[in-house]
Amino acid sequence: MPTLDYVTLDVFTDRAFGGNPLAIVPDARGLDGAAMQRIANEFNYSETTFVLPPPEGSDCLATVRIFTPVEELPFAGHPNVGTAFHIASLDELFGQAVGDRFRFSEKAGTVDCRIRRDGERLSASIAAPRPLEIGETIDPAVIAACGSLEPSAVSGSNHAPVFVSVGLPFAVAELGSLADLAAASPDGSAFVAADQRHTTGFSFSLMLYARVDGDPFTLRARMFAPLSNIPEDPATGSAAGALCTYLATLVPQNDRELAFILDQGVEMGRPSRIEVTVEKQGGILGATRIGGTCVEMMRGQISF
Repeated sequence: MPTLDYVTLDVFTDRAFGGNPLAIVPDARGLDGAAMQRIANEFNYSETTFVLPPPEGSDCLATVRIFTPVEELPFAGHPNVGTAFHIASLDELFGQAVGDRFRFSEKAGTVDCRIRRDGERLSASIAAPRPLEIGETIDPAVIAACGSLEPSAVSGSNHAPVFVSVGLPFAVAELGSLADLAAASPDGSAFVAADQRHTTGFSFSLMLYARVDGDPFTLRARMFAPLSNIPEDPATGSAAGALCTYLATLVPQNDRELAFILDQGVEMGRPSRIEVTVEKQGGILGATRIGGTCVEMMRGQISF
């Protein structure tokens, strides 16, 4: 009976049982996509990653494939941060030395990873693989229905609800208050209707957020993706990166590194903190980096 090693982490947290769980298969050689999908479904985490050798001739350290319980993703934030964090604990991977800077090859492109060590504390950050893409705006009534909210809860004072992506598309919408955010709950039938109305190539996923004490750089968010078998996600780096990069376009300063703090998972009892920095020079967006720390939770073997 074949076996595979695995490790699980809690990502975007400095304490056990916080953040977003992630399963990693550090050596997925011999698995095809169908097997990876079955394993991801078995873990039933929001994502599971499978680490493979890099493409021949590539300067990447590894190829990383990312699966939800129901589909493969081209890119996602917390799986990349968690996988980079774990790989940083290794001396080598597929015959290459592991340092504090390396790259992953993924379906969305090349992902730059950086490790920061502060004594025994280690954190990881990744660069979004694609520039910001801004899609169509969304009727606030659609957002309100998906979140089981009154339409008045959806704030349009700073921007209209809109699709944004730095590798994976999300609908994002600002709510008027933290109380509105706490009251949100996903309505599955409304998500089905929204998915039929808006075609992105991926299941309709919604990040709702509110500013904390009016601070444009300190946010509280919740992300719902019931059509991907994720009723609510405790930490969603790809959505946080897309949202904060979009918000950076609304900041009038042209030459500045913008630093956002986004807390997620609070209402689920799995508090997470995602750090996003966005470079802006001459009004032009540069790199978006998504980072945080992680806690290793479990190690074991998969038998199948």
